[in-house]
Amino acid sequence: MKTAHEIRPGNVIMLDSKPWVVLKTETTRSGRNAAIVKLKLKNVLLDSTTETTFKGEDKLDDIILERLDCTYSYFADPMYVFMDSEYNQYDVEAENLGDAAAYIVDGIEDICQVTFYEGKAISVELPTTVIREVIYTEPSARGDTSGKVMKPATIAGNSTLSVADFVKTGDFIEIDTRTNEFKKRV
Repeated sequence: MKTAHEIRPGNVIMLDSKPWVVLKTETTRSGRNAAIVKLKLKNVLLDSTTETTFKGEDKLDDIILERLDCTYSYFADPMYVFMDSEYNQYDVEAENLGDAAAYIVDGIEDICQVTFYEGKAISVELPTTVIREVIYTEPSARGDTSGKVMKPATIAGNSTLSVADFVKTGDFIEIDTRTNEFKKRV
């Protein structure tokens, strides 16, 4: 069992005796109350989606499923194709990737874990951090040195996130895939 705040996109949990793939997690912390975790889930069997909310310390049944280390191969609309070390290919639906799809681009060599349920590839879990190139960001604002200054940047795959003010177009940055946050320039 895992607590709700330990659940990550790509995990498979049991709710009402049905398996659900976690597509997105959002944790909200407030000063007085306990953390609240909002999960976007997709039913593995019925292809239906739902959103639900848990307290951070609520226990959820995390299903231990077969997982294989794979690398991204190519995109065949609407499937992402991953390949294992023995050159077997596995198709994963684009909507099952959730937020992870923003970090899957051609030419990456990241080792992902493909999760299987009853022989079918149902989700992909990315490594904790990935390194991507900044495709575009505005130049730094002169004289703005007060505190932690952030600005928007577009990375490979056309997703946008906030980066530190010193990051320039063409830099490679490390991103935490659990929180979608900039960690450091590489």
